[in-house]
Amino acid sequence: MASSSSYNSPCAACKLLRRKCMPGCVFAPYFPPEEPQKFVNVHKIFGASNVTKLLNDLLPHQREDAVNSLAYEAEARVRDPVYGCVGAISFLQRQVQRLQKELDAANADLIRYACNEIPTGMPAAAGSSSVQSLTPRNRSAEFNRRIGNDGGGFYQPTGAFPLPYSFPWTDNSSGDMNDGGGEGSM
Repeated sequence: MASSSSYNSPCAACKLLRRKCMPGCVFAPYFPPEEPQKFVNVHKIFGASNVTKLLNDLLPHQREDAVNSLAYEAEARVRDPVYGCVGAISFLQRQVQRLQKELDAANADLIRYACNEIPTGMPAAAGSSSVQSLTPRNRSAEFNRRIGNDGGGFYQPTGAFPLPYSFPWTDNSSGDMNDGGGEGSM
């Protein structure tokens, strides 16, 4: 809950509504004078009277979450008057779907690469052990040996297309405190 300075200056709601901020003001704990735009947006979208009714109908421990939700929805509605926060949610859902498709395609490429590069074990003749049968565990180990990542991390062959960003766990120039491999040397 934000601290109210109702004795020094009125809360953002009372200041905007041009009324005296009383000690029991329902808005004061949630709309501090330092954040006037928060109440401006809520008032513009929902109206002060509706917000007062809503807050009075809620239990005191539920009010902060309700005000945060109202403020978020009001800001989203001010930014996008047609869709509001639903527009932001739809955008993020489309982004997740696109990234899921990219991930599925990358996994399919890896499986295709693994199936084409790793020879399947032919059953050996009785008494002969010249060809080793690859069980799923041996196949995974052989795949990791061939691509060179020993079963962990992200594989990117040399000469591949460079990524426009670096992975934080491969950046050795930062002087990270975990560079010692987790062995605390003080």
